[in-house]
Amino acid sequence: MTTPDDQAASPTTGDPTAGDLTAGGPTADDATTTDQAASDQTLGAQMAGDSAPRRGHATARGEVAPAAPRPSATGVGRKSRSGAGRSATGGIGGKRQADAPAPSTTAGMHEHLPPGLRDAVDDFARYLAAERNRSVHTVRAYIGDVVSLLDHAAAGGADAPADLTLPILRGWLARRRAAGDARTSLARHAAAARTFTAWAKREGRIETDPGQRLASPKAHRDLPTVLRADQAETLVTAPSGRADAAGLRDRLVLELLYGTGIRVSELCGLDLGDVDRMRRVVRVVGKGNKERSVPYGLPADEALTAWLRHGRPALEAANSGSALLLGARGGRLQAGAARRIVDAYARATGLPHTSPHDLRHSAATHLLEGGADLRSVQELLGHASLSSTQIYTHVSIERLRSAYEQAHPRA
Repeated sequence: MTTPDDQAASPTTGDPTAGDLTAGGPTADDATTTDQAASDQTLGAQMAGDSAPRRGHATARGEVAPAAPRPSATGVGRKSRSGAGRSATGGIGGKRQADAPAPSTTAGMHEHLPPGLRDAVDDFARYLAAERNRSVHTVRAYIGDVVSLLDHAAAGGADAPADLTLPILRGWLARRRAAGDARTSLARHAAAARTFTAWAKREGRIETDPGQRLASPKAHRDLPTVLRADQAETLVTAPSGRADAAGLRDRLVLELLYGTGIRVSELCGLDLGDVDRMRRVVRVVGKGNKERSVPYGLPADEALTAWLRHGRPALEAANSGSALLLGARGGRLQAGAARRIVDAYARATGLPHTSPHDLRHSAATHLLEGGADLRSVQELLGHASLSSTQIYTHVSIERLRSAYEQAHPRA
């Protein structure tokens, strides 16, 4: 594995974050979607966690209630912060003023459009950020799809939202299909178009909403990659022999990803004040700026103690702020660095390519196999819709079927 500086690094000899940009700024997480419904139905459940009791997962009725304001056991209060997974509105639950400038995510994307369409894109972006409270990544995804649609419409002579018709929308989707877009992408495009035209109708920019009659291609949902419990155990304990700061951090990264099932952006966005040591709960800010509390187990707590006592002080720098996890240069650990950490230890232990999201998938599957109910797993993972969580029931059924076919004499 090489760092961005082309310096060799390995789980036993180096820090996979060396040379990584670790300070500030949101980073791309799991695939963002252009509509929550589209996310639930077309992009599948892209999160998971393990319920192995040894790692201290929540029980079938795990503690997953939304977090209430509380003092932190670490003594560090929660403040507005930059980092992965933060909203474009600037703060938890913040709202962008109606007359605020359009998000910078639209810059360079729509200047070529006719003025009437360009202004609509700016206003739609403001709506997404202020009224829908979407993250900067989600706004970017929406705008990318909408600009693609309006490009197609403008090529046919449209210069305002009122010119959009159902044939234009269908022609755009057909063009995207001919370009080779996957069914999941086509469903996402359709969801973005419907959201845009519904907004335009409410705003009085169009008389009828053509998006109401725009059908989405049925998305194919691949089953997520899931490690066996013994493989996950091997991976998570791989850094245990290291006592250096990077090794202590890596151990905590793996313990939290698998032990809680949180997203990599949620992990990297954790501040010291988000950790409740007394209750063994981390407070995370997920998609849509929604907060939730997720319990963690004793192994993760031990890793956290070692990191806070010996690892973090060794890496702490002027740019560390209140970030829980730090990179090689002392800034907040970024999602790309966390992904390299996971993959480096997977390869070192002989496992196939493994991502933080694979650990999330594994955690969710193991929770269900361990007896957790679907609703509790949904809350733990931060899924807006139960349909996103249900994919893990299919994973468990497939694993059960495989075991049956191998072991039952009448299979």
